[in-house]
Amino acid sequence: VSRIGYGAAQLPRLHDRHDEAVALLRRAVELGVNHIDTAEFYGFGFANAVIRQALRTGDDVLVVTKVGADANPGGPVPLRIAQRPEQLRASVEDNLRSLGVEQLPVVNLRRLDTGPGLRPEGNQVVDLDDQLATMTALRDEGKIGAIGLSSVTLDVLRRALAADIVCVQNAYSLVSRDDEDTLRLCTAEGIAWVPFFPLGGGFPSLPNVTDESAVHAVAESLNVTTSQIGLAWLLHHAPNILLIPGTVDPTHLAANIAVGEITFDAHTLTTLDAVESRTSNVAIGAAS
Repeated sequence: VSRIGYGAAQLPRLHDRHDEAVALLRRAVELGVNHIDTAEFYGFGFANAVIRQALRTGDDVLVVTKVGADANPGGPVPLRIAQRPEQLRASVEDNLRSLGVEQLPVVNLRRLDTGPGLRPEGNQVVDLDDQLATMTALRDEGKIGAIGLSSVTLDVLRRALAADIVCVQNAYSLVSRDDEDTLRLCTAEGIAWVPFFPLGGGFPSLPNVTDESAVHAVAESLNVTTSQIGLAWLLHHAPNILLIPGTVDPTHLAANIAVGEITFDAHTLTTLDAVESRTSNVAIGAAS
């Protein structure tokens, strides 16, 4: 896939403008996007419905979805944790139906072991081996093509390698680089690293890349935006990093894709590498 894809988490902001959402995805494909990240719980199925309508035979777009949480309409948190094997299988079936496909090319198991967000508790604390047994069974059945992981520690990734993991999604940015060792293992194993919250933020406790003075200085010198600098740094940092920035603005979409054309000289890269990293491993509680 191209290194700059599209994350569908923001698509539900266009819930009352369905045609605009479809047009936005069509524009992404026209601009060369061939990797879309989604989940059944994005907008309670809205994102998947838009993807199903927008993509056409011959687009050759890799759609990656995830399991481990389900929509929780009306709840205090719009998600509920769904880590148990039977819930993983049910989530795969839900994604198959909403996307209208016979196989999901890649499914990420969101473990919730690390990074910001919910933490499992009670009967939602499930052994990795039990989860991977379900995921590999679904792969053997042809319902999923490949297995990825999300929100996992280095130890969990090491334990999962035998299952032929193809990608890892963790919260990671210029200012939140807790998982450098995990990224290095992915690079060595040929596993794609697909950061979410690539510009930080997302939760009040997370720092923002665009607040950094060094990022502002580099952006001004190259006549681009601070967001573009944050994304471009990721592409320069490791060869196996793939980006899935999300937006509902066509102009912003084009700016995200243009990040692939930004180059840094050695001095600029050294300046950005020196930006302080702050922790991103902040839990916000657990859902029942």
